[in-house]
Amino acid sequence: MLNSKQKSYLKSLASSEPAMFQIGKDALSDNLIRTVDNGFNTHELIKVKVLKTAPEEVKELAFDLAMNTHSEIVQIIGRTIVLYRKADDPKIILP
Repeated sequence: MLNSKQKSYLKSLASSEPAMFQIGKDALSDNLIRTVDNGFNTHELIKVKVLKTAPEEVKELAFDLAMNTHSEIVQIIGRTIVLYRKADDPKIILP
């Protein structure tokens, strides 16, 4: 579980990063979940953009995606989700 200082630090790192994945009309397909999960192999911090065509609410998608990828929600802002999962060999050192 991330504390507020850690979340604040991760938010500052994520602000300059582009969204790596998009969720559209297919919502959370098995393929998307697998792709995001594989993305955590190379990145500890992942930004996901939810398109307006997505059939579910952004918060629901964020919770489902975090649960399925064993990650934590750092931030939901507008239609953008920021997720974090600590790597075996962490590149991001949390305060």
